[in-house]
Amino acid sequence: MRRTGIVVAVAALLTVFAPALAQAVTGWSEVGKDQARALDESQGLATIVRPSGTTIRYTGISTIPADLSSQGWNHVGDPGSAQGWYVEPYQRDDRGAKLFRVQAPDGTWANYKHNLESWEANNNSFAAVSPDARWLVAGEYGTMDRLLVHPMPGVVATDPAQNLPYASAIRLDHPVRDVQGCDFQTATRLLCSSDDPDGSLFGTTKPLLQVDLAGGLNGSDVTGHVTSLGQLPLRSGCSGTFEVEGIDFDERDNTLRVIVMSPSICILFDSMTYRFKQ
Repeated sequence: MRRTGIVVAVAALLTVFAPALAQAVTGWSEVGKDQARALDESQGLATIVRPSGTTIRYTGISTIPADLSSQGWNHVGDPGSAQGWYVEPYQRDDRGAKLFRVQAPDGTWANYKHNLESWEANNNSFAAVSPDARWLVAGEYGTMDRLLVHPMPGVVATDPAQNLPYASAIRLDHPVRDVQGCDFQTATRLLCSSDDPDGSLFGTTKPLLQVDLAGGLNGSDVTGHVTSLGQLPLRSGCSGTFEVEGIDFDERDNTLRVIVMSPSICILFDSMTYRFKQ
C-alpha cells in the first residue's frame, strides 16, 4: 500500500509540473517552454531577422548598459524588432524623458529621447515595431485605454539629437491593465501580455490580449478592439505572485513567446518563456 501511495503521489506531481501541451489560451496551443534567467531574460524579448542571421534577444536587469544606468535610465522593458531594426525601451523614476535604444540593421546603435507629454505616464513598458518599420508603439503601465505611437526612430525620425515626438494613439475600446509587452502579428493585429493582478477587466488575471486595429498605422489615431484570449500559464514549484513580462511573435514560423516569472525564490529556478502556436 505504501508503494502504491508513492506512485500515486509521484504521478500527481508529474501532472502538476509537466508541460501543458493542450490548448493554453484561446486560439493558441502551448508547444514548449524554455527557462528564463532572472537577471538577463526577465523583462522581454524580440526576434531580430537580418541577412546575416536571426537572433532572439532578451532584456533584463543586467542588460542595461552602464552609461544609460548612470544617466538615470534604470528600467528596460520589452524590446521590439522589424525589418532588421531593434528597439529597447527605457524609463527613469523622475518625470525625465523616455529613451529608446535603437540598433539599425547594420549593427550601429543610436539613442532617441522622447520628452513626456503633459498627460503621459513616465512608464515605458514595451516597444513594438510595425511590420513596415515605420511606426513604434509604446505602452504605459497601469489601467489605460490607449497605446502610444511614435514615428520609427532611425527610419522616419532620423536625428537622435531631436525629440522623438508623439504621433498618435491606438484608442482601445476596452481598458487594459499593466500591459508588459506587445508585438505585431500582422499590420493590424497586436498580441499583448498583461500582468493584471486584479482580473476584473476580463474575468481573469494575467491574460493574453489581442488588439485588432481598424486600419494600419498612418500617423492618425486608430481604434483597437481588445479581446482577452485567457490566462497565461502560471506554474511553479512556489506559491505566490507570478509576473507576466514581455512577448514576441516570430514571423519566421509563427511562434508566440511569452515570459512568465515565478514567485519567490523560484524566480531563479522555474521562470519560463512559454512557446505557443496557432
